[in-house]
Amino acid sequence: GSIRITCTDAAIELIFRPKLCKFLQEYPDINVELSMDYAFVDIIAERFDAGVRIGEAIEKDMVATRIGPNWRFCVIGAPAYFKRCPEPDTPYELAKHNCINLRMTTAGGNLKWEFREPGGRDFALRVSGQATFSNSMSVLQGAIDGIGLGYVPYSLAKPYIDTGRLKETLSDWSPECEGPYLYYPSRRLHSPAFAAFVEAMRYRA
Repeated sequence: GSIRITCTDAAIELIFRPKLCKFLQEYPDINVELSMDYAFVDIIAERFDAGVRIGEAIEKDMVATRIGPNWRFCVIGAPAYFKRCPEPDTPYELAKHNCINLRMTTAGGNLKWEFREPGGRDFALRVSGQATFSNSMSVLQGAIDGIGLGYVPYSLAKPYIDTGRLKETLSDWSPECEGPYLYYPSRRLHSPAFAAFVEAMRYRA
């Protein structure tokens, strides 16, 4: 059988790709299509088997299966960028920085950067900068190239932080958020192939 999933490139890189090779080897008759999209896709109308959302908030008549741990987004920049521009002490100083935006076609423009004050209040900021991309991997690479500050899942940036190609800033202001869920229609008759895929991708703490 064939399985079609709509998700972001971050979900592909962090959730699906590490497990996909083993799954495909175990099920040689199953084909998997991972379609990268940052829009809120109507999975029924577009004939997807499932989609991925951060957190369990989904539409009625949908089932949500946890497929990953909690995520933390982080603000990152290249050492060369921080030589030109001192690190911000608070998120409110991001207005002075060249920030790399992520375009969200169905979320009213660019992704807001979310933070939590030391006292616990959550807030979100719109940032500005010279570069805007439509996926997280391009934002990450733009930060590595020294274009400006990026805002991506920490797990995506960690390998580059560990090697010194990127540096995280504002870590004390970066809250953890609920992890990703695979969501799919509850009333649809799911194939054995899809059931096997969900079970293989299910998060086990």
